[in-house]
Amino acid sequence: MSDALAAPSRSEKPSAEARATAVAATIAKAAIDQADHAMRNWTDPEPGPVRIGSPRHLRMFCNMLLQTHNPYKPAVIDWPSLDPDALHRVTSLPIWDIAVQTEGRASIRVQSFANTVAEPLLRSALEMDGAEEARHKVVLSKLVEAYGIALAPEPEYLPPADAEWGWLVTGYSECIDSFAAFGLFAAARRSGFFPAELVETFEPVIQEEGRHILFFVNWAAWYRRSLPWWRRPLYALKVMRVWAFLIWERVGIARGIDADGMAKDANFPMNSTAAIAETLSAREMIDLCLAENERRMAGYDPRLLRPETVPKLARLARRFLR
Repeated sequence: MSDALAAPSRSEKPSAEARATAVAATIAKAAIDQADHAMRNWTDPEPGPVRIGSPRHLRMFCNMLLQTHNPYKPAVIDWPSLDPDALHRVTSLPIWDIAVQTEGRASIRVQSFANTVAEPLLRSALEMDGAEEARHKVVLSKLVEAYGIALAPEPEYLPPADAEWGWLVTGYSECIDSFAAFGLFAAARRSGFFPAELVETFEPVIQEEGRHILFFVNWAAWYRRSLPWWRRPLYALKVMRVWAFLIWERVGIARGIDADGMAKDANFPMNSTAAIAETLSAREMIDLCLAENERRMAGYDPRLLRPETVPKLARLARRFLR
């Protein structure tokens, strides 16, 4: 029999070990895809309208957070290799100190507030929120380690004196900064500022922030309705003070770091706009943020409240832009 008609040798066939590895990789990818889909899509199985502030509303927004948890592990993330230009773009952004410190503060603030909550389901959801904030810090720490980014010494993360204040600051801050992050990530993906592999690796963190603000705005509405009438004016005043603090804080960020040389407490997206979205006009950037905000919220039960304040302010600002 000629060589051309000879049967393939045993060495040309995939080994049992190679086949097992391929099957394991396929199963792992399917599990990742399933977890990613579950994180972005959730509907409460009980039909009918939901009264905001009711016990059912509480169960709905808590279950949304708990049941859409993505169990990825930052320690095993395979950070992609970057070419010299991409590596320079990543390492030169002046955002990483702020990003790591913000997540460190957020996790302790959320956990501190969770410790004050007696309702079991709400406490579990808050603890999940705080654990995910802590995981964001681990993700960022692994990223800067993988790409050799030097960080300033971290401060000690102390629990706030007023746990509710700390929770409100974290929640409303994320409402502002996640709105910007949604647009910035889309801009980074379109422009190629970050390689697609890096954007996709970091994508679950951004979607988790979307879940967090959805949870927070529903908690805020539920909590406000659950307060006795005589406490509502004081709570409204506290919320106004939180917004005033956040505005003052962002004015400080625009001027740089504080007098002690430490990074200000705000999420990193607000500080990376100029570098990532420099080819977009302000109007185009607002449009992109609005579209991404709607897209990221679209998969969750429509009976849950959506963030409104920051999108409304963005639409108002857009009217004055060419």
